[in-house]
Amino acid sequence: MNAREIFDELQGLDPNNPGAWPGYARIGAVILIMAIIIGAGSWYLVKPKFEQLDKVEAEETQLRKTFENKQKKIANLDAYKAQLEEMRRSFGAMLRQLPNRTEVANLLNDISQTRVASGLEEELFQPQGPVTKEFYAELPNKITVVGTYHEMGAFVSGVAALPRIVTIDQVEIRPAGGGRRNNSGAPEGELRMQALAKTFRYLDESDEEEE
Repeated sequence: MNAREIFDELQGLDPNNPGAWPGYARIGAVILIMAIIIGAGSWYLVKPKFEQLDKVEAEETQLRKTFENKQKKIANLDAYKAQLEEMRRSFGAMLRQLPNRTEVANLLNDISQTRVASGLEEELFQPQGPVTKEFYAELPNKITVVGTYHEMGAFVSGVAALPRIVTIDQVEIRPAGGGRRNNSGAPEGELRMQALAKTFRYLDESDEEEE
């Protein structure tokens, strides 16, 4: 039987009487039906399982990364604790350098004594209003002193050596006299220095209550 005869025979098959089909037609129909069933099962049953598997694998990868990150943090926990403790000690040491309310007057007196010890003449010492920060207050003081260059250097060095924190800002130095200068260009005689000496005070509970 050639292909033409097979084709003509397949066209004449009665779909209502498959028992009368030739053997090869029945086998082909069974194979086709099985292929359709397998394909439909794969699409409706197996494919969702693969999608779920991909989702689970992605979640597993994310959980693994999270676990590794937490494991690294745990491994460095002791180092973090030691670093935090060192920061607390450093912060506490800095706070101890800030005077409290009762010590501010003594600190201002120490600045004046440093000026006297340096040999400078005081023309102005004018406290300004406090500037409140997060946990401390700046206490600026306008100062004007007269003396030699070396005396001013000794004064600044003495202020820096005080046990409490004091900064000298906005420094302006001019000749106090006629403005004579030596051969090297440096001013001769006495100088006048205007500056802002800042002290700092730690804000305690009484300050918070006043606010």
